[in-house]
Amino acid sequence: MKNYTITVNGNVYNVTVEEGTTAGVVQNVAPVAAPAVKAAAPAAPAAGAQGSVQIVAPMPGKILGVKANVGDAVKKGQVVLILEAMKMENEIVAPQDGVIASINTKEGASVDAGALLASMN
Repeated sequence: MKNYTITVNGNVYNVTVEEGTTAGVVQNVAPVAAPAVKAAAPAAPAAGAQGSVQIVAPMPGKILGVKANVGDAVKKGQVVLILEAMKMENEIVAPQDGVIASINTKEGASVDAGALLASMN
């Protein structure tokens, strides 16, 4: 028998599994109190670092590339980020002329629809 502690959707369970069988037989499943985990506070951008124009994710996906940096001047329609969704690469473009004030994601990050990706002035 092996004992495991498994977390599912924030609930912690102690599970005992019998070894040596082809079928995974669960002997004992008992919920236990989740240990208090202090989540690290997300790093807040410096005051004034957030721009007035927000660039948000139109759909959930994964950031494949960041094509602009903070301080870069961009033109309307210029590619700022590449977002992969449903195995397609989508160009996320600047909605207007301006300067990139913040990049709120990084390459390889998974984002939800409506997530703030960048801001500009």
